[in-house]
Amino acid sequence: MIQNKQNINNVQTDKLKDIKCLFLDMDGTFYVGNQILPGSLEFLREAAKRDLEILFLTNNSSRSAEYYVEKLKNMGVKSPFLNVLTSGQATGRYVLKNFPTQKGFLLANSIVTAEMEKIGLQIDEQNPDYVLITYDTELDYKKLDRVCHFVRAGLPYIASHPDFNCPMEYGFAPDIGATIAYVAASTGREPDVIIGKPHKFIIEDAISLVNQKKEHIAMVGDRLYTDIAAAIDNGLLGILVMSGETDQKMLAKSEIKPDLVFERLIDIVGFLD
Repeated sequence: MIQNKQNINNVQTDKLKDIKCLFLDMDGTFYVGNQILPGSLEFLREAAKRDLEILFLTNNSSRSAEYYVEKLKNMGVKSPFLNVLTSGQATGRYVLKNFPTQKGFLLANSIVTAEMEKIGLQIDEQNPDYVLITYDTELDYKKLDRVCHFVRAGLPYIASHPDFNCPMEYGFAPDIGATIAYVAASTGREPDVIIGKPHKFIIEDAISLVNQKKEHIAMVGDRLYTDIAAAIDNGLLGILVMSGETDQKMLAKSEIKPDLVFERLIDIVGFLD
């Protein structure tokens, strides 16, 4: 684990000095559940001094972007750091681009369903042209049955992100990855496309929003198989923080290796100068 300048690879440290933008994971990185992590607001104050652009980038598709903006405000975050991209938003844009006139079966809670309809998705629960699943916190057996039916029928199958668990104050709650596993057990099919981290679609969407070159962007997060894999697979600097899902044992065993590792967000600041 990297804790001070002496322990950090000088080549990677030098790369930090070229960073102009951070894609910042939220749950497990900036906060856990409804509790902001120590040093997070201080990190933003230091980022402001250095004119760093920050885009909060979350795989969690159980809430709207507006919800997350309000959540950040309630935690003390202020402009210009109220920019959020969710996997739900990125998925909605992907579907509008690739299925512009078609209707989909949407697995989502009422909040995300409203957001999807607002941006123009056409929903059809009886005769859809494709299947789109998100992290549905109102999931029930009837919904699962319908998803499996349409997936089994061979319709195009899109998922917002791959996370198995969602961090909570009490530990973890089953996320969309558990739903994907359920559908696969029943139908024998995995999603044709997954939008969220580590996949390219959400990263490409994020890059288009910040208008920065890849060599000037770092992905910061607490998960190896989403945040850090997204950085590695998409040519970004990958920074792991040990404030969420990943522990030392997981890091040691993983084939996915971050460029840099810090305990918390605030520990990154001193190496950006």
